[in-house]
Amino acid sequence: MIDIASLKRGWNLGNTFDAFGGETGWGNPRTTREMIDFVAQAGFDVLRVPVTWKENMGAAPNYRLNANFLLRVREVIQWGLDAGMTVILNTHHEGEWLKPSTEYLDKIEPRFIALWRQIAEYFGDMDEHLMFEGMNEPRLEGTPNEWFGGDSQVRRAINVLNRLFVETVRATGGNNLTRGLLITTCGAQVNERGLKDMIVPADDNLILSLHSYCPDDYAFDRLHGRKIFDESVDADIGAMFDTLVKFAKPLNLPIIMTEYGAVNKKFVNGKYNDEDNAKWARAFLSRAKALGIPCVWWDNGYFDSGDEHFALLDRINLRWYMPKTVEAIIETTK
Repeated sequence: MIDIASLKRGWNLGNTFDAFGGETGWGNPRTTREMIDFVAQAGFDVLRVPVTWKENMGAAPNYRLNANFLLRVREVIQWGLDAGMTVILNTHHEGEWLKPSTEYLDKIEPRFIALWRQIAEYFGDMDEHLMFEGMNEPRLEGTPNEWFGGDSQVRRAINVLNRLFVETVRATGGNNLTRGLLITTCGAQVNERGLKDMIVPADDNLILSLHSYCPDDYAFDRLHGRKIFDESVDADIGAMFDTLVKFAKPLNLPIIMTEYGAVNKKFVNGKYNDEDNAKWARAFLSRAKALGIPCVWWDNGYFDSGDEHFALLDRINLRWYMPKTVEAIIETTK
């Protein structure tokens, strides 16, 4: 398995293969090799490819995946590998059927196993620079503790699903015997409850996948939150990493922050908060680097339209919307 601490910085191809209605269903352009090359040439060495499979999955009992969809996903993954990147392939936005609670396990286990067996078999010839991530932010959507570790049934079910993911991939043999596999907690959150109850499967090549948009009112709330990076924002970032050190590090797994980021916000003068987000990125990434944690920016392609404006890359014109933030990411993670 790749030395995770040797990875520097990553970029998510968000709202693309994970979109409902196809690759361009949420308004992003069709992905091109030039787009991936542009990101790699800027210095990003990790490409995460979020994929929602349910629209391309057949009925029980085989749950057969659409061959053309698999081929297209493979094409983009290969572009990342050709550009010298490590690629993470996952399952995303599957919450309609993938409900992690012990009361639903009997129903979801066959589908989950069939999904990962097919993915592992189809991509199994690719080398260690392709890693698999079992679930993205598994949780019971709409419940009170959705983002706070879930309840005991949710946490137990996630432990079962993490184990089934690992066992299913390993059973396909070949390169999948030692491929890096990412497992996670409820909501992928840096949360005491979820991390303390996590049971790590017995395997030598596992990575812990976590997400953080910290603090929420700066990094996520575009309309009403804090716009200025100041000491209070920095302190909140520090507190999150303190929690990570206390509860995630004892799991003795390498960690990848597979999603992080801060939305762009407009000031009264119409300028965007590029300088403040650059400061935010330096504060976040300097702490992550000290812990050997590579971080993968959540870029959903939305800059001044749509929701959750996390875009760094103008995918059509191949330029950076927030160049100072990108510069900060590159410089801080050298």
